[in-house]
Amino acid sequence: MSQEYLVQLNALVDRLTPGSLKGVKLECKHFFGGAAAYAKGRICMSWTPVGFAMKLPEASRSTLMGRGAKHLRYFPKGPIKKDYVVLPQSMLKEVKTLGRLANTSVEYALSLPVSKTKSRITRRSTGRAKTARR
Repeated sequence: MSQEYLVQLNALVDRLTPGSLKGVKLECKHFFGGAAAYAKGRICMSWTPVGFAMKLPEASRSTLMGRGAKHLRYFPKGPIKKDYVVLPQSMLKEVKTLGRLANTSVEYALSLPVSKTKSRITRRSTGRAKTARR
């Protein structure tokens, strides 16, 4: 099932980005039963059973909520992923709008600080530093 989402996400990214966004090449990978697009190792978009979601700044999310987008929630009673919105299916046909939003998503994802968990994993995998035991 996740292969289907990976194929769909790759096709969408290829349609929106002839090569790169803002000089950044997106990489699509399997992601918890779906697929996610990464810009320089930072997730910015995903396609899962709940739909196609983008990580966007507050102003963009608010505007899209007025056009039918929903908060991203992977499970009915799960937490809301606050930086993401799930776009309505009808919007996936609006290539110009999606391209603009994809650029905004990449810029936003790259502007956020690297998470502490990610930096610990990176240090651990490179062997440069180890996480202190608690």
